[in-house]
Amino acid sequence: MSDHWQAVALSRDVTTKPLRVMLDGAPIVLFRGDDGLAAMTDRCPHRLVELSKGRVVNGEIECPYHGWRFGGDGQCTAIPGHLGDTPRYRVKTYRVVEAEGAIFVSAGAPADPPYTHAMAGQDVIVRRVRSSTQSTLIDAAENILDATHTHYTHKGLLRGLSSKRQVVDVAVQGGEGWVEAVYTGEDKQQGAVSKLLEGQRVKTVGRYRHPGIAELEYWGPKGLALATTFHLRQVDARTVEGVGFLVGPRGGLLDYLKALAFRPMFKLALEQDRRVLRSASDNAALSPDARAVVGPLDFLRNDIAAIIDGRLPAPPSTHQIAL
Repeated sequence: MSDHWQAVALSRDVTTKPLRVMLDGAPIVLFRGDDGLAAMTDRCPHRLVELSKGRVVNGEIECPYHGWRFGGDGQCTAIPGHLGDTPRYRVKTYRVVEAEGAIFVSAGAPADPPYTHAMAGQDVIVRRVRSSTQSTLIDAAENILDATHTHYTHKGLLRGLSSKRQVVDVAVQGGEGWVEAVYTGEDKQQGAVSKLLEGQRVKTVGRYRHPGIAELEYWGPKGLALATTFHLRQVDARTVEGVGFLVGPRGGLLDYLKALAFRPMFKLALEQDRRVLRSASDNAALSPDARAVVGPLDFLRNDIAAIIDGRLPAPPSTHQIAL
């Protein structure tokens, strides 16, 4: 994550108390100090205790073991009981910024502000969610972008209210750090979410962006009608956490009511996915030598793996699928 922003929490998660988050196995503590939001390694250099178990005092974080305090710049400012100048002990800090109600951190120096969601800067209604799933980054990202599991895992919610399927064209393209699949020819998904929230469907876009961003766009005749953007991160070998944006254009009371309904329905879909991913994770652990097959409809799997490995996705391709 050295030169990229990574979403790690929602702004509302960090109030008067410090918050511990994990990123690539590293513990980070977030807290609001005198100079604003701060992010640093969640480990006191004295006895390696979690700083997040302490408290914020006068804009500084206080270790719960011996009361050592650290400012937002990571510098030790006080050692209770010590007489004389405070030794220059320091905790590693991270760049941190808030955008669209989420908190992003980076260990490097990103040139650009963080990417939030597909409709940033527009007059939109935004709902934000957090998630934790027993899975891997690639499995969780592909799950969000996979069209074919919706007939079964989300039967009735996203698809499956009708057994009728439509032949849909799929165009896959990508570049450095991104890949997307564009689906055209499906008028409307046969599920409760689509019937409530959508009108005519022009196209659907499923996209993966480095590092760990999976997003879906639903386009109607007047433009982008609905978008979900999930910022995923691997916190340990079997856990993926995410910060999600659910976004739609603002157009009056009806759109506001739809946005209120979208969040609980989306949370239900998340729980359905969570159960399937947990099942796959548990079963894979029983057979560590087993390798998942990449099927003919898994259009983005190999490309996501390539991007995670720092390689380019495959050249553009076209396909057809019955959805």
